[in-house]
Amino acid sequence: MPGQKTSMGKVDITRADIVLKTSPCHRIPRRWFALLFGLFHLYVFLLLLLYLFPYSSTPLRHTIAKNYFEFQVRGGSSKMLWRTPKPRKCLHPILNPYDPEMMEYQVKVGPIKCPSDREDWVYVTNGSIHISLRAQKRHGKISCTYKPIVRDGDFAVRRDPVPGVMQDGQPLQADFFSISCKTESGKNYENVHSAVARYKAVQERLDKHAADRKKTSSQGLGLSVFMYGFDSMSRMAWLRNLPQTRDYLVHTLGGVELEGYNIVGDGTPAALLPILTGKMEEELPEARRGFPGVTTVDGHPWVWKDFSRHGYVTAWAEDMSKEGTFHYRMLGFKEPPTDHYMRPFYLAAEKEYSKNEKLCLGSTPRHVNFMRWFRNLFDTYRNYPKFFFGFHTELSHDGNNEMQAQDEDVKSFLEGLEESGHLNSTLLILMSDHGARFGHIRATAQGKLEERMPYFSFRFPPWFRRQHPDIMRSLETNVHRLTTPFDVHETFLEVLNYTGSGQADIRHRGVSIFKEISKDRTCVDAEVTPHWCACLDWENVSQSDRLVVEAARAALATINELTQKQRGKCVELTVLNITRGSRYVCTEEDSRAQDKILKYWNQYNKNDFGRFDGMSCRKGISYFQVSFITQPGGGHFEAICYHDVTSGTLRINSKELSRINKYGSQPACIQDLLPHLRPFCYCKEQI
Repeated sequence: MPGQKTSMGKVDITRADIVLKTSPCHRIPRRWFALLFGLFHLYVFLLLLLYLFPYSSTPLRHTIAKNYFEFQVRGGSSKMLWRTPKPRKCLHPILNPYDPEMMEYQVKVGPIKCPSDREDWVYVTNGSIHISLRAQKRHGKISCTYKPIVRDGDFAVRRDPVPGVMQDGQPLQADFFSISCKTESGKNYENVHSAVARYKAVQERLDKHAADRKKTSSQGLGLSVFMYGFDSMSRMAWLRNLPQTRDYLVHTLGGVELEGYNIVGDGTPAALLPILTGKMEEELPEARRGFPGVTTVDGHPWVWKDFSRHGYVTAWAEDMSKEGTFHYRMLGFKEPPTDHYMRPFYLAAEKEYSKNEKLCLGSTPRHVNFMRWFRNLFDTYRNYPKFFFGFHTELSHDGNNEMQAQDEDVKSFLEGLEESGHLNSTLLILMSDHGARFGHIRATAQGKLEERMPYFSFRFPPWFRRQHPDIMRSLETNVHRLTTPFDVHETFLEVLNYTGSGQADIRHRGVSIFKEISKDRTCVDAEVTPHWCACLDWENVSQSDRLVVEAARAALATINELTQKQRGKCVELTVLNITRGSRYVCTEEDSRAQDKILKYWNQYNKNDFGRFDGMSCRKGISYFQVSFITQPGGGHFEAICYHDVTSGTLRINSKELSRINKYGSQPACIQDLLPHLRPFCYCKEQI
């Protein structure tokens, strides 16, 4: 029957009938027959191209090809699309950034406007501090005193008790300083400033490496690296909220976006540690507060150390000191990790925020000040190789809408770097750690997938594209292939020591994106556990299904076990209701993969990182993913359970258990000493 619909499990597939009407050949003139015959072959050829080379989501698609499955996700209007027949083993869903369900939570936000009457009276250029001529014209003679902001460990700063008198044009002693100025008429100016000082030890090291490079040949690619990221921005959220930035990156600079980029764990450390060290947190020395044998993270194999050894100047910055990636749960650094390190500035500046307009520092939006610091770094070290990483959190951590406020500024920042020539020698990476981890969007079916698929892009200078067409071909091929943070780390190592293009060996957890990644790569090959793998084809199951209910109970028991030792402070939780259930049935093909992940967990399990009670994914094993709400407190959790059909066993891994709404002050009684329990503890004092 034309237009007949058939059912395959939970997926409704519509088969479109094709009706061919033909006329007798003798009625068609021979020249027209030849033309029609040629057009038919052209049509078949174009269809073959579309099948062999599936199109990208750049630019955005608003049409659906006939070779896509389409199904309605229970509990929402989002439609998830998969190509079929599958050209790759790991096939991420194609999401619509402007899906009506997502747009319900999209609010237009304008630029941040800071008071013009609080303009900066001083500025820094080329490592020296100056009084603004504009301020002098407006206010007359200005005299200033300043205090360098000195790092005192990773959680405090100090300043000299007696301020020094500032001389116009004097060299900076430190990257950050507080300043106090006054005019003869009694007007005052006070602020904290970030800049770039010229440190003698850094300059000597760079000059020595520069001299050595002239004597020896290098195996590197001759690129600086600038990675600039935003917290909690999925690829879809980036399209919704940073359209100008994306348009400039993709269509003007020629950036390439990784559409198959998949996270490997929960939160920012699980995203950045694999990029920066090539390892998961549980593979590294214990650095979490509240655990025996805890130490700082200085000893981790940071990739910026590799770049430093190769003569690069290094810098690392993030803007919210309390939520620092290596400070929120960990002990941070004993020594500055990079040549220039912005944390001391924010430890000082955040105490001044209450004196300023919202999101402003004087007359400057705080996110602009962050970008200016990196521009100063580029200007200061123009002729030296660089590894800079900036990660901005303030405007996206609690929601993505405010990112719109800096869209034009980020675009202008990139334009400035390009026009000044800084990007001509730089691999530019714009990225995020993960999508939204809590809130209304995260509670949707599409939001769950968006969390697992953050934005990640690479942009190479034009000369590099011409000189290394093999790398660019691999990169373009890898756009739709499964990639992870471990691959980014391997790519960084290739920048320093390029080993050639060719095929990536997917037997390794991390592979360079400079090599072609196999279309047969799976989440298991990349050591992405089922909870985080966005290319598994989950089947929706009723919330009242017996195994879904049992999975919720098992997850609840795991939560209560995690807080058991703190039962005097933390309430034992109960399940209020189940909000969603889904199932993935293992195949024979999955067996090899899950055994690899199980081996990994058994090797690195320590100190309550999450006991792996999962089982090898093989025939007869099903995964159940369940979302549920607990009481008291209304905690919203999501977990994976493993079900053995033969034995009836149901198991859970606490590393695959996420809280997807805010916990606020609920864990106040343990949050400082045991920060890893914050998502799971509801303090008795709250009742």
